Amino acid sequence: MVRKLFTIAIAASVALPALAVPMAASAQSAREVRQDQREVRRDQRDLRQAQMRGDRHDIREAREDLRDSRREMREDWRDYRRTHRDIYRRPAYAGPRGYAYRPVTVGYRFDRAYYGDRYWVRDYARYRLPAPMAGHRWVRYGNDVVMVNLRSGRVVRVNNGFFF
Repeated sequence: MVRKLFTIAIAASVALPALAVPMAASAQSAREVRQDQREVRRDQRDLRQAQMRGDRHDIREAREDLRDSRREMREDWRDYRRTHRDIYRRPAYAGPRGYAYRPVTVGYRFDRAYYGDRYWVRDYARYRLPAPMAGHRWVRYGNDVVMVNLRSGRVVRVNNGFFF
């Protein structure tokens, strides 16, 4: 009897930490993403200050720091996306009448039917997307997510292959 209890206790102590790790890992990942966003903003501010001072060496160094911070942020986002695949798996995209997918780039102009209310990504924080600027919306287009200026229909940002 004591042997069974001992065996159960050991099994439980081994199994419980294994269950707790994914929750801690996802919380850590979210914290890392927020920290990376802060670093990018700080490096952008440093670059603006270096550009105002006009020292070439400082500008080059600030650009490198900003590039490294953005790369780190992308890597953390990719890690989050890889570990939370179920969030990024969405139902099939049903575009407007006559829809045919063509990859888009920044500056492309969408017809109003493509960025209507039914295509908005409302819960952008869940997907670790930055908040849209005033007058802009994140819109699903095929398996991509694009930020569209609602007044002009112009694409401001593109995330290709966002959904699975």
